[in-house]
Amino acid sequence: MVRLLCLLALLLGLTACGKFTTYDGPEVTRVVVQKSDRKMYLLHHDAVLKSYDIGLGFAPVGHKQVEGDGRTPEGEYMIDRRNPNSSFYLSIGIDYPRPRDIEIASTMGKSPGGDIFIHGRPWKYRKGGRDWTWGCIAVTNREMREIYAMVRNGTPITINP
Repeated sequence: MVRLLCLLALLLGLTACGKFTTYDGPEVTRVVVQKSDRKMYLLHHDAVLKSYDIGLGFAPVGHKQVEGDGRTPEGEYMIDRRNPNSSFYLSIGIDYPRPRDIEIASTMGKSPGGDIFIHGRPWKYRKGGRDWTWGCIAVTNREMREIYAMVRNGTPITINP
């Protein structure tokens, strides 16, 4: 009987260590990022459900204009995809570039870039470090598990300066 209880405790402990968690609280109806404050908020209508400290692109001031500029986009976007096998733990995609972003970059004869995500941190940045991404929004891996469970595809995201 003791062996059975030990095995059961071990199995329950291992399931708690997984990448994926579930969420059954209020729906996240919008994500808001305040770049200048390095904060991200998950909202249910006007109520803040969760807030997170974030890291941004390595050149965080201003709207992303071209591929490789290190800026995080600003404006209205949507969460449009999920990557459970991300190099940065877990990630959810932002539908950058939008037509206006493509237009701005094309006037410069450049690509607007893409692959902008909210994601976790690789081992190298596990303790933080302010703005190290190529334009993505970074949180801790523990926080990313929570965000991945709470935010659905089709959720609007507003990224403010």
